[in-house]
Amino acid sequence: MLWVDSFKSLRSKHRKPRFTGATLEARTWVGSEARLISPLVDWLMGLIAASRCVTGKEQYVELALREALSNAMLHGNRLQARKLVHVRCRCDYCKGVHIVISDQGEGFDPKTLPDPLAVENLESEHGHGIHLMKLAMDEVSFERGGTEVHMRKKLAIQQRTCAPALCVETS
Repeated sequence: MLWVDSFKSLRSKHRKPRFTGATLEARTWVGSEARLISPLVDWLMGLIAASRCVTGKEQYVELALREALSNAMLHGNRLQARKLVHVRCRCDYCKGVHIVISDQGEGFDPKTLPDPLAVENLESEHGHGIHLMKLAMDEVSFERGGTEVHMRKKLAIQQRTCAPALCVETS
């Protein structure tokens, strides 16, 4: 099942998904307003939890998702509400989740980021989000000149004793 629409529209249409047999993919966009991070994360985490794609690992995905959205809005789009953050989330039942967050900023070179664990950076208010994302997810990469982050969380092999895939049914 594929859902594509603005976050405001998707949130009002698809409150409680029911899953019945295939991969779930949601694509949405939101203006760069910090107040929208929590509602968007809550909505996406509801889909992720219901899809059972990372059972028992949801808290890690939520942490990385919050950090990625915050970085896209604050650092990428400089909290300019007219600039959009695009989110793609693909849940494969009992296999994992893949999330892509894109902003409309100028990007950055992740190789030039200071080490957040260096003594001189430990008390810094910035620079820890990407480190947290990398700790929480199995894979994190930056594409399109740093304007796009790709994150993947897999379900552990020993947890993959699942029934056939489920898909979303909407009313």
